[in-house]
Amino acid sequence: MSLAPSERLGATGDAAADGPAARRVPKRRHSGTSPAGPARPSGRRRLLTRGSIPYVLIMPAVLGFAVFKAYPIAASFWLSLTTGNGDSQQFAGLDNYRRLLADPLFWTALRNTALILVVQVPLMLGLALLVALGLNHSKVWLRPLWRLGVFIPSLTGLVATGVMFSVILNRDAGLLNWVLSLFGIDPVNWLGSSFWARIGVVLVLTWHYTGYNAVMYLAGLQGIPKELYEAAMVDGAGPVRRFLSITLPQLRPILLLTVVLSTIGTLQLFDEPYVLTGGGPDNATLTVTMYLYDNGFKYFDFGYASALAYALALIVSVLGVLQVRLMGERR
Repeated sequence: MSLAPSERLGATGDAAADGPAARRVPKRRHSGTSPAGPARPSGRRRLLTRGSIPYVLIMPAVLGFAVFKAYPIAASFWLSLTTGNGDSQQFAGLDNYRRLLADPLFWTALRNTALILVVQVPLMLGLALLVALGLNHSKVWLRPLWRLGVFIPSLTGLVATGVMFSVILNRDAGLLNWVLSLFGIDPVNWLGSSFWARIGVVLVLTWHYTGYNAVMYLAGLQGIPKELYEAAMVDGAGPVRRFLSITLPQLRPILLLTVVLSTIGTLQLFDEPYVLTGGGPDNATLTVTMYLYDNGFKYFDFGYASALAYALALIVSVLGVLQVRLMGERR
């Protein structure tokens, strides 16, 4: 008995419903709700995400820099464009900078600072390099003790150093003049003569900072591979040749660092001459920062003091760039 077309279709559909296709679960379309609850509105975003966490972490440092660095720098620049003191500050444009260029005492302070820089920095760094070479030698006994002794002066406070050397360099009862008298040398007026006062400041700076730079050079020397020296010795290079061809090139980054830091520190020199001589005699040891201090905190001319600070910052920046260009790696 044959079935009609519609009956065959129904039979086939029932059979298909009982087959594997009937056990397939139909896919559900996503709706606005989920089994866990309603979805979050698309407009709301979490504060802490993988992209925002780094900014959140550096935010305290950025705020600290803005409050304690950026704002004072900007305020000082604005102050350098004003005249007067206290509440009577008035905008004056570049008058303070014109005054600075015509101020003979500023040029005296700058000349004194430059003389100390030219004499003291090469002397100090040369001694530091010699000390580091000696402490790096394997035949030196008790090397840790010697290294500690060399570094201790740099731990002494600047004011304490100035007070101590004001006693050592005293003309009548100073230790240095007593030592010189043992060799028949007449007492030297270290702090009362223009020439010897500058020498005294150089001695104090050299004593205080030589060990600090020596430790930096010593770290660089210990990082030079021994194979370079061994290969040079096999080729017949002597000590001087090895020093010029291996040691100095390998120490170039540290030499550059110490030169730049020493230059910046000397241009900002204040504590030692202030305690030793007060800028005298006859302004022979007056430095730029001492002149800045006098104008700002003795005469309360904050506008001119700010102009001096920016002039000094410009000089430091120019010298730093020149030193990096001259001593930096050539590629």
